[in-house]
Amino acid sequence: MDQELSPFKNKNVLITGGLGFIGSNLAHTLVEAGAKITLFDTKNNVLKNIREIENKTELIFGDIRDKPLINELVKNKEYIFHFAGQVDHILSMQEPSLDLDINGNGIINILEGCRNNNNQANIIFASTVGVLGKVKNIPANEEEKENPLSVYEANKLLCEKYLSIYNKYYGLKTTSLRFSNVFGERQNMSVSNRGVLNQMIRRAFLGEPITIFGDGNFIRDYCYIGNYIDACLIAATSERTKGETYIVGSGTGLSFKQMVEKVNNMVMDLVGKKTELKYVPFPETQKKLDRGDFIADFSKFNQDTNWIPRISFD
Repeated sequence: MDQELSPFKNKNVLITGGLGFIGSNLAHTLVEAGAKITLFDTKNNVLKNIREIENKTELIFGDIRDKPLINELVKNKEYIFHFAGQVDHILSMQEPSLDLDINGNGIINILEGCRNNNNQANIIFASTVGVLGKVKNIPANEEEKENPLSVYEANKLLCEKYLSIYNKYYGLKTTSLRFSNVFGERQNMSVSNRGVLNQMIRRAFLGEPITIFGDGNFIRDYCYIGNYIDACLIAATSERTKGETYIVGSGTGLSFKQMVEKVNNMVMDLVGKKTELKYVPFPETQKKLDRGDFIADFSKFNQDTNWIPRISFD
């Protein structure tokens, strides 16, 4: 990590969504690197994720749709990591205009701010493998046809296209990273709309039943947050990643049932008891949005950066 962190020493870094799961983990790493960090987030986000580093960062509250504010924020930043946004798939179907407003206008504000005030910034955007929808090939690479199943994923794809256009037309340094299922420290374990693996860990520790949809044999690519932080840092400092979009994941598939059983066994080792597994039919809203099996083929990103996931699921 020393080689990856050294380029960030004394550099001005903006992290939107800086109090969230991915943003706060990146902030901890960049504090270690000696970067000058500005964290941007909404006022309703809690500070617990940056408790240990709060006095080593600049924290600004606001709305990503506030164009004048974003224009000021991006000035003089060498690196911009954009994680802020609406992240609920179900809500995106219920309030599609809201999702488009936050995610679409949010990235446009970042791009326009950089175009007008800071055209040398390195912009890293957190997208999702969900933009592919149901993939034909496993593992899946960037050759897969994009076919998002939700408004949230469609707007993530739209953001990717905006980034690509601003790279080609204006020469901005933009990179999109399509993340698979992320898990790890500082993720909210109490919400039901994201972070399913961390929810399972929480339920197992509390002895609550773990619900499995269908037979639980659908496959996912669960990748540890530390691997994604590595990917963000490498993408930000590499010239080969500019204007590119990458699939990033562990490259290893686990069925949902296998994941739950691993969590259950590990918690058993720690607290001495297992929790009940309950198999239920897929809820209709979830079934319509389910992408089916997925494993990431990250070979393109590896070829351009030599990145590999350092930390396995276990």
